[in-house]
Amino acid sequence: MNKILTIAYLLFLNTIAHAYNTDTLTIHENRSELLNSRYFYELEDPRADLSINQVLKSTGFHPGSTSLPLLKYSKSATWVRFNLKNNDNKPFIVISIDPSVIDEFDLYYLDSKPIQIHHFKVADQQNELESRNITYIRCPIAPGTSNTIYLRIKSNTPAVIPVIVYSEVAFIKSRNIENVVYGAFMGILLISAFYNLLLLFIVGDMSYLYYVFYIVFLGASQTLLRGYGNYFTDNKIFINSYVIPLVRMCFGLSVLLFTDEFLKLKQTLNKEYKIYLLLYALFAVVFVAILGNFVAFAYNLINWSIGITAIYLLYIGALLYLKGFKPAKLFMLAWSLFLIGLLLSFARSKDLIPYNIFTANIIPFALVIELILFSAALADKINFYRNEKMGLQNFVVAVARENERLIKEQNILLENKVKERTNELINANKYLSTTIDDLKSTQHRLVDTEKMASLGRLTAGVAHEINNPINFVSSNVNPLRLNFDELFLLLNKYEEVLNNPDRTEFIQTTHTYRQSIDPDFIKEEIAILLNGIEEGARRTTEIVKSLFTFSSTDGQELKMLDINKAILANILILKSTTPYFIEIKTVFDNIEPIKCYPGSINQVLINLIANSIYAIKAKEQPNDDTITIITRDVTGHVAIEITDTGVGMTNDTKQRIFEPFFTTKNVGEGTGLGLSIVFGIIEKHHGSIDVISSPGKGTTFKIQLPKSLT
Repeated sequence: MNKILTIAYLLFLNTIAHAYNTDTLTIHENRSELLNSRYFYELEDPRADLSINQVLKSTGFHPGSTSLPLLKYSKSATWVRFNLKNNDNKPFIVISIDPSVIDEFDLYYLDSKPIQIHHFKVADQQNELESRNITYIRCPIAPGTSNTIYLRIKSNTPAVIPVIVYSEVAFIKSRNIENVVYGAFMGILLISAFYNLLLLFIVGDMSYLYYVFYIVFLGASQTLLRGYGNYFTDNKIFINSYVIPLVRMCFGLSVLLFTDEFLKLKQTLNKEYKIYLLLYALFAVVFVAILGNFVAFAYNLINWSIGITAIYLLYIGALLYLKGFKPAKLFMLAWSLFLIGLLLSFARSKDLIPYNIFTANIIPFALVIELILFSAALADKINFYRNEKMGLQNFVVAVARENERLIKEQNILLENKVKERTNELINANKYLSTTIDDLKSTQHRLVDTEKMASLGRLTAGVAHEINNPINFVSSNVNPLRLNFDELFLLLNKYEEVLNNPDRTEFIQTTHTYRQSIDPDFIKEEIAILLNGIEEGARRTTEIVKSLFTFSSTDGQELKMLDINKAILANILILKSTTPYFIEIKTVFDNIEPIKCYPGSINQVLINLIANSIYAIKAKEQPNDDTITIITRDVTGHVAIEITDTGVGMTNDTKQRIFEPFFTTKNVGEGTGLGLSIVFGIIEKHHGSIDVISSPGKGTTFKIQLPKSLT
């Protein structure tokens, strides 16, 4: 009896709640209707803890604020109330939710014969119509009757919920169409995946592997969103909270990996690639949110990450297209369509645009077109590189043919020239010995000329070095002269005292003057000034000796040379041309003097050290650079290593540095003879010179000289 009274009371409250009714949703035979704001009231249940009895008593139902039922909060529930009439000949109406992330879906209605509350759950009915992938409930309503339906919808992701009410036949037809479309979609994905796997084995381009990953996670994501994961487990919360976001995260990562490999971003856009790496960090945050069960945050972050990724990839594609990478055009078009689909899907989920068959399936439509465009882009990439290769091959063939033509022409010309020159050579043979002598003389003069040219470039610096100690000497002369004048005047006064011992005024004047000039201070100052003059003279002598050592012409006279002292002398000569940011370090072994041509060896040293200074000054931002000079005593030889931290050299430059007149310096800065003469001098001494260098990593010259040249 109490139960009957309770039900009657609830029916009474339900009648009051319907004082301002919405339209009744009528389902006809073989028809379906979308539950929109014309038909339903809704009640928010933020904590998802209201029971049906509390809901029946609630006066909080209000007309829908959106065109479709809305879940406003994460981990909340929404109650939807509407009147449903069955004009079908079947005793059941099917109420379904289109593909959405729904954790719970329950249906309640009141029946007064006998009076009771009927409750239906999705899990209780998912095998009845063989559609486990669809969130639906078969609601028993006799044909020609109507009833008030209460739906409870719970999800972790706020969004509008498309609820569709079907006749049973219309539902089965809709599911068949859905399965056919989904099958076609998956068929396209599978064919595309196998096709690109085949291309991976044929072409060997890793882009195809990452593209297969992209297809696999795309298919898995759409499969789970459309409910097909229910065939494997009934735990919808686990699928919605962990599996779907993890698969979508992997989908985003596969997009990044595919794009990175397809566009070769690290090689082509180094600056933009550093920003690109931050996109990986976004998906890492998504992974942490999933593990922490922050489901709503994870879903929102996934949507934002994929959106930001799509926009940035459009920007990267545009940059590469402008740089001449033509396959980027299809890449940009594919991502443009995907971004449009993403924006439309987001707008539909926020009820900014109406729900219909197009907006409900915009993402799959966009993805299918995107797959086609990506496949075309990959094919275009192959064609792009193939055309480049063919163009290069055609160019090589054309060059070879042109060379062949030129060689034939040159052969004919050479044959004629040989005939002409033979007679000339016979006549010129008698002058050959004279020419050889002239060449030897010219070679010696060229060495001396290059040496003196180097000396001329250093004259200003040497003059500056000599000027400093000379200025130091000259600046000490005047104070020294004044000190001597004061002492001489004091001596004169003492002489007057000696000549006039009886005159006290001379003694007093002399004493007063002595106190005023302080002879002790003058003696100390004279000693300091003389020391300064001596130091200036010593430094001037060292510079002159170093300059003399460099400029001495040896001819064919062999002399003993201390290599360590020669290096220090040349460093001193180059001191004025050495910038402040270059430190010259020396590491000397204990080496006995060697027998050589000292002037030539000094020319080798100063050329190599000057080149090192130039190589460092040629850097864009020289700072705290060093030149390290090392000498070693090895068996029968003396080894010298000169290492700098300059710009370095390419392999092509290294192969040509000893050629006469080859230079990398600007016009007017070098003759191109320096290293050629260095090589000749080393050969003359029966030694060896080797160079180790790479761009941006500096250069090392290694020299070996015999200890005794005979």
